[in-house]
Amino acid sequence: MRRLAAAVLCGGLLAAGCSAGHDDPVPAPRSLVPGSRSAAPAGHGDWTTYHRDGLRSGYAPGTPALGTLRPAWTARLDGAVYGQPLVVRGKVVAATENDTVYALAPATGRVLWHRHLGTPQPRSGLGCGNIDPLGITGTPVYDASTGLVFAVAETTGGRHRLVGLDLATGGEKVDREVEPPAGDRSAHQQRAALALLAGRVYIAYGGLYGDCGSYRGSVVSVPVTGSGPVASYTLPTHRMGGIWAPGGPVVDGGRLLVSVGNGESTDGSYDGTDSVLALSAGLHRTDYFAPSGWRRDNAADADLGSLTPVRIGHFVVMVGKSGTAYLLAAGHLGGIGGQLAQTDACPAYGAAAFTGGTVYVPCSDGLLRLTVRADGTMTTGWRMALRRAGSPVIGGGAVWVTDFAAGTLYALDPDTGRVRQHLAVGDLPNFASPVLSGDHVYLGTRTGVSALFGA
Repeated sequence: MRRLAAAVLCGGLLAAGCSAGHDDPVPAPRSLVPGSRSAAPAGHGDWTTYHRDGLRSGYAPGTPALGTLRPAWTARLDGAVYGQPLVVRGKVVAATENDTVYALAPATGRVLWHRHLGTPQPRSGLGCGNIDPLGITGTPVYDASTGLVFAVAETTGGRHRLVGLDLATGGEKVDREVEPPAGDRSAHQQRAALALLAGRVYIAYGGLYGDCGSYRGSVVSVPVTGSGPVASYTLPTHRMGGIWAPGGPVVDGGRLLVSVGNGESTDGSYDGTDSVLALSAGLHRTDYFAPSGWRRDNAADADLGSLTPVRIGHFVVMVGKSGTAYLLAAGHLGGIGGQLAQTDACPAYGAAAFTGGTVYVPCSDGLLRLTVRADGTMTTGWRMALRRAGSPVIGGGAVWVTDFAAGTLYALDPDTGRVRQHLAVGDLPNFASPVLSGDHVYLGTRTGVSALFGA
C-alpha cells in the first residue's frame, strides 16, 4: 500500500494522498470518494460498512499510532460473527449466525440492545455448505440518511430477509423479502457485505460452499425506506457464477464493481462468469473484464470471484484463485483478455486493503504487498507467510491481518512486513477482518466479538 517510511509519516497514518514510498505510487484521486451518502463514516472513528468506506479500502485515517496490543473485553453472543462489526455513533454493531443483531458498548462490550430476527437455516437442511447454522453472514451496513442498520438474515426454508434496525433502539423499521431472482433460494448464500448507493441497499448472492443446487450469482437492491420496487441483476449463465467475496460490491462513484466466480460453462460463448463486472445503480451491466482463459478457470475452479475488486487511482486491480494479478483501466475494464498488465501474485481470498499505490493482498497462505505505479506497471513486494490470511486493514502506521486458521492477530510494518505486534485472539471465522476505531481493534469471532487495545 504505501511505503510508510516511518510510523510518523503523514501524522503516523497511511494518509491517502501521502506518498508512502519511493516507488511513485498512484495517488488516490478525490473523485474516488464513495458515491453513496452513507458510505463514508458518520463520525470520527466510525466504521459504517465493510472495510470502512464504499471503496472497501480498509484504511482508517486518524487511528492512533500502534502501541502495545492487549485484550480489552470479550462479548459472548448467541452465534458466530462472520462479518465485520460496525462502529457507529458510540455503538459496536455485530450480527450473528443465529440471526441476531447486537449493539455493544465500545469500551466494555455491554449489550445495549439486541434484536433476534428469526430461526437460522440448519446445515442439515442444505445440500452442502460449511456454516451451521446459516443466519446473518454478510457484513451489515449503516445508512446515515435513515439512521438504520441493514442486515440480511437467512431463516429456515432458505428465506432471505432484509431488515433495517434503528441504531438508537434496535427497533425494526424495515422488513423486506429479498430473494435471489433465479434458481433455488436455499442454494444461495448471502456472504458478501451489503453496500449503499443512491438511497438503495445492494445485496449480492453466491452459492454454498461446495456449489450444490441451482443458484446463479445476482445482485438485488431495495430502497433504504423499505418501500418501492426491488431491482436485480442476474448473471447470464446456466448455473453458479457466485458473487460472494466478503467485501461485497465496491461503490465506485455512481456504479458498483463486483467479482464473479466460476460458472458451469467451460466451452462455447462467454457466460458472464470468472469476471469483474461494472453495474449501474439501476443494476445494468455497463462494463466487464474476463481473463482470456476464463473457460480453463471455470473448469479448474480458479476464478476471480474470491477477492473483492480493488479500485485504485485510474485502475482496478483483480486477483483471484489462479494467483494472477490483473491491472485494468477503470474507465474501460477491457472485456475478454483486455487487461493493461498482469503479474504472478498469489491465490487470493477475501478483500485487500489499499492506500496510495499499494495494495495488501490476502493470500491463501499469507499476505502480499503489491505496488501499482502511475505508468500502469505492477510489482510484488514482501510476503508474510501465514496459515490462512484474513482480510487486512490499515491504520496507526501498521497493516493489521489475522491468521484465522491459527487464531492470531498481527500488526505488521507496512514497508517490510516485519511483525511489530501479535496476539492470540481465539477461534476466528474464515476471512476474519479487524475493525479499527480509536485505540481499539474489534474482531468478530466464532463466539461473538473481541476487543483489543491497539494503541
